[in-house]
Amino acid sequence: MLTITAQKIYIYRAPVNLHKSFEGLSGLVESSFPGRLLSGSLFVFLNRQKTKLKLLYWDNDGLAIWYKRLERGTFSINKDFKTELTRREFFMLLEGIKPRRLNKRFSL
Repeated sequence: MLTITAQKIYIYRAPVNLHKSFEGLSGLVESSFPGRLLSGSLFVFLNRQKTKLKLLYWDNDGLAIWYKRLERGTFSINKDFKTELTRREFFMLLEGIKPRRLNKRFSL
């Protein structure tokens, strides 16, 4: 089970060759999200077919990668060009839920 303690969750909107490892993915993070690589944020990368997903995050003493490959279906992302995901949107992405509309029940 993946425990999310990240401050923020960012998605890299362009398709990525997921043969890249720590150096390649961290280079993409530094070019798109300067200065945030070691901030404890979680970075999400998808391949062109949206069947594979990699997460890159700083784990207090080094970078860590988490990888998920779907046997059927694809990961669904919204068409808007938002680069920051909420925890709710992130978990819906992992579960394969395709939201039509997100409504908050209340606000604090």
